[in-house]
Amino acid sequence: MRTISPLGGWYSNSCCFCCHVRTGTIILGVWYMLINAVVLLILLSALSDPEHYHLPHTELGSDFDFTDDANICIATAISLLMITICGMATYGAYKQLSAWIIPFFCYQIFDFALNTLVAISVVVYPNSIQDYLRQLPANIPHKEDLMSMNPTCLVFIVLIFIGIILAFKAYLIGCVWNCYRYINSRHSADVLVYVTNDTAILLPPNEEAVMMPTKDPPPPYMAA
Repeated sequence: MRTISPLGGWYSNSCCFCCHVRTGTIILGVWYMLINAVVLLILLSALSDPEHYHLPHTELGSDFDFTDDANICIATAISLLMITICGMATYGAYKQLSAWIIPFFCYQIFDFALNTLVAISVVVYPNSIQDYLRQLPANIPHKEDLMSMNPTCLVFIVLIFIGIILAFKAYLIGCVWNCYRYINSRHSADVLVYVTNDTAILLPPNEEAVMMPTKDPPPPYMAA
C-alpha cells in the first residue's frame, strides 16, 4: 500500500511479508538487539576468561591481537551503543516517536557506505582478495580451493555476494525511512484546512468537517 505524505512524495506503508513498516522496524530493531546481545555475551566471556579465547599470532597471521583487553573493551562499548540505538528505534516505532528512529537510520546509512567501499575496493584492487585469503588461518575450510580458483571468477563471485548484501541493506533502509515518514505524516495530518471563498473547512482525522467562517460577510450596500 502506498500513501501520499502531506509533506509531498509517496511512501509505502508495508514491507516484507506485507507487514506494516512500524512492525517491520520493530522486528528489525529487536533482531539487531539480539545479535548485539549475543556478541556482548561473547565479549564479556572473553574478558573474564581471556586464555580460553586467546589465538596465537601465528594463527592470526598478524601482529594485531584481537583478544587484547583494550580491544575487547572497545568492542564491548560498541555493542552496548548498538543495543541502545536499536532499543531507541524499537521504542520510537512502537510509540510513534520519529526522532528516536534517526540514530538507527544513520547507523544503517553508515553500514551501507562501508559495504559500498568494500565493493569498490574489490573492483579497484582485485588482488586484495587473494592477499586476504593468504592471511587466514590454515584450518579454514576450503581455503586451498578458494586460493586455486581463477582470480577473475573469484572477484565476480565476491561482487555478486556483496551486491546481494547491499540490495538487502538498501531494502531495510527503505523500510526504516518509510516508517519515519509514516510517523511524521501522522503527526502533521492532525488538522487539514481547505479554504473556500468565505469558509474554512477544518478536517480533523476521522471526524466530521467543521465549518468556520474566515471573514465577516460584506455589508448589504457593499454587496449591491
